[in-house]
Amino acid sequence: MANLFARKTMEALMSESQEQGSHTLKRTLGPFALTSMGIGAVIGAGIFVLSGIGAHSAGPALMLAFVLSGLGCAFAGLCYAEFAAMIPLAGSAYTYAYATLGELFAWIIGWDLTLEYAMGASTVSSGWSNHFVEFLDIFGLHFPLWLAYDHWTGLRTAMDMVARGILEKTQPGLVAGSKSFADALGALVAHPTDAMVVQAHALLNAPKIFGVEIGFNLPAFLIALLITAVLVVGVQESAKFNSAIVMVKLAVVLFVLGLGSHYVDRNNWGHDWHSYAPFGMGGIGLAAGLVFFSYIGFDAVSTTAQEAKNPQRDLPIGLIASLAICTVLYIGVAAVLTGMVYWPNINLEAPVARAFMEHHLVVASHIITIGALAGLTSVMLVMLFGQSRVLYAMARDGLLPAKFFGAIHPRFRTPWKGTILAGFLAAIVGSVTPIDDIGKMVNIGTLLAFVIVCIAVVVLRRADPDRVRPFRAPLVWPIPVVPVLGVLFNGYMMVKLGPANWIRLIVWLIIGLVIYFAYSRKHSRVQKGLLPEPPTE
Repeated sequence: MANLFARKTMEALMSESQEQGSHTLKRTLGPFALTSMGIGAVIGAGIFVLSGIGAHSAGPALMLAFVLSGLGCAFAGLCYAEFAAMIPLAGSAYTYAYATLGELFAWIIGWDLTLEYAMGASTVSSGWSNHFVEFLDIFGLHFPLWLAYDHWTGLRTAMDMVARGILEKTQPGLVAGSKSFADALGALVAHPTDAMVVQAHALLNAPKIFGVEIGFNLPAFLIALLITAVLVVGVQESAKFNSAIVMVKLAVVLFVLGLGSHYVDRNNWGHDWHSYAPFGMGGIGLAAGLVFFSYIGFDAVSTTAQEAKNPQRDLPIGLIASLAICTVLYIGVAAVLTGMVYWPNINLEAPVARAFMEHHLVVASHIITIGALAGLTSVMLVMLFGQSRVLYAMARDGLLPAKFFGAIHPRFRTPWKGTILAGFLAAIVGSVTPIDDIGKMVNIGTLLAFVIVCIAVVVLRRADPDRVRPFRAPLVWPIPVVPVLGVLFNGYMMVKLGPANWIRLIVWLIIGLVIYFAYSRKHSRVQKGLLPEPPTE
């Protein structure tokens, strides 16, 4: 069993990081591009969508929930920064675990990162599609339901539309009272009549294959393929594309803060702790676990280590700066949102845009929809970028087929085959699967990766204390304050996500272990005492 925990030597890692030539990844990214990539990964679904869910769990204390999530990421981020500067290779936490905890843990975290990046991109592609459909509605263009959603989500949407029409026709007085209307709507959808079901299917108007209705989220599918094409063309082009999008959505976020602050009613924040945090610390912890998806992706900056111009200096800057900027913006948006609208009345699907609509700021609401589209686009780009680099690193170690996942395009110098496969799978999952619960599963998988990285930095400090560390995380040795806080904060959010998501995580890890013992262990180059597989064209 000892060889299951075989480690990759630091000498081998340093040798890999110094490789040059057309068969290697191209070093083109500076601190600005890396920080933009981190911001691009973070600001998206969380700030435009999940803030509504968090507000219903924590009330105005949503601001503290973002602080709690941000602290968990900050402690893990400092550990990531130390590793990224010391081991400037693609692979992120997978590579760090290989050098410290051994191959089995490296495989687990690599498989876990697939859950974070690929499934996270699928989740975001579906959210992008929802905002794109809303954007088309501005111009009076209506997408067919069966092409705008997967079958189950489309049918649920059609049922909601039928129930809403019934209520507005039979009980118009309910519309004025949003809470009563929402309760009645939920009851109708939960217990529909046969006539409602028939009307919903007619509204869906989906074609049938072998007598079975189909649904295909076409916008989600196409945007994932478009992002994949951009990533294949080259990392420098991808970084420029991402930086342009980041500028757009940062402008929109600042627009939200500037205009929204004029419509804040401080009474909505409450007058004491109970009214500020109506569900106490438990509600804040639950909200932190839910909105944690808002921060997913900042660690993707570390996957660019092999494409950074000066990774020892620039990677810590990109990681820490992007996380700090995004946390401040999240807290500001949470304050504006809960100040503009009393928290029980905050909309769940599009909380920020609807808050402005409630104040009759229609044009502002449309601008926010455009910002959400930009935000979600850049999130997908960074997630799929990170996924392809993790697969590339695993292939070079023999844990995945090197001729496929390790192949570098001769012109673009990107891991093009792995990028295309990851993008296509994300497109398929996002277009045919209801992803309500995938987001939570992505959260718990990412939190596990953060916990492992926090443990790994302590292990390496003890095993190799004299190793040169261009960036040293503070308070790690001899008393590991930062890593322990990282484990505690992220572990607490894992617990708050509930047993159902633990079961999903365990099933995902079991599937990964089957692949490891069936293929990866037999082909591991570290087990055979070989150097990493050289990239192929």
